Amino acid sequence: MSSGSNGARRIASLLRPSASDSRVCRSCQETIVRRQYASAATTQGTPETTTAPPTSAFPVVKPTHTIKAGVLLSRQPQITRDLTDFEKAYFFYQRRLNERLTLPFTKYFYFKRGTPADEDWKRKIRERQTAARDIGKYNAYSKDAWNDELLVGAVESDPAHQVEMLVQDAEATANATSQDTSKKEEIPRPFPRWTEADEKGDHKSLNRALQRTLYLLVQSKEGYWKLPSSAVEPEETMKQAAQRTLAQAAGVNMNTWFVGYHPVGHYVYNLRKPSSELRGEKTFFMKARIFTGQADLTGNADNLTDFKWLAKDEIAKYVRPQYYASIKNMLAER
Repeated sequence: MSSGSNGARRIASLLRPSASDSRVCRSCQETIVRRQYASAATTQGTPETTTAPPTSAFPVVKPTHTIKAGVLLSRQPQITRDLTDFEKAYFFYQRRLNERLTLPFTKYFYFKRGTPADEDWKRKIRERQTAARDIGKYNAYSKDAWNDELLVGAVESDPAHQVEMLVQDAEATANATSQDTSKKEEIPRPFPRWTEADEKGDHKSLNRALQRTLYLLVQSKEGYWKLPSSAVEPEETMKQAAQRTLAQAAGVNMNTWFVGYHPVGHYVYNLRKPSSELRGEKTFFMKARIFTGQADLTGNADNLTDFKWLAKDEIAKYVRPQYYASIKNMLAER
């Protein structure tokens, strides 16, 4: 019996080591001591015959703010941003540098000697001194080839000017080789970066400010501009509330996608004369993107009167300063 009891004690010591055991590390010793204190407090508590009523670790507190779900609906940039004058000059310099470092253009591989195409090519070379069509007058193999830089702000570095030079050269080549000389060949130009909606200042159009991120703002019947929002209903998640809010406020004629399940920011509005039951509103904003469609306020349930698609710096002109201070970090600079 003594040998069996000793074996049981050894097994128990392995399963439940003591804090004084040298094989136990310091952090584990502290954990064992805390568990022993907790078990001792349990055994020295109320007698087994009396049972205390169950208490919740998280007491239910009546909310003093109305919880709302807001929608940060954005249209992403459609084109790249405009280059600065320094960037234009730098990229133009890189093109001239590439022209100087590459091998000379072997024109006789493309044009037979003495043909009209060869004579036309020679004429163009005399005019611009280079095979490239978008780097201005520059001879990459002359003694002044080192002077390939350009002043900041020069018209040659403007991408629109370079595109026009390329198009004009293509038109000249097409008209020179065309069999029908009765009409002039026209090469389609790229679409402009500045749209008709930009010229008219139409803030309701999604075809404006193509370089910027636009956000949907709505106007309440009191005249205040804000992001779409409404109170969260019982048994409704924040994302479900945001989806319902967007459909009720701006209609269902939009193909949208909600980025995630967690808010990207919040705004707290406190009443000037709060009551014991209600002190204000807390709006949590869910991020979403629009792909196609347009907002439609016809028959909206929130009595909204107008909407606009605005960039970050434009939003500051319409909303309250406190409201903008809460949402500005959610907005993209471009």
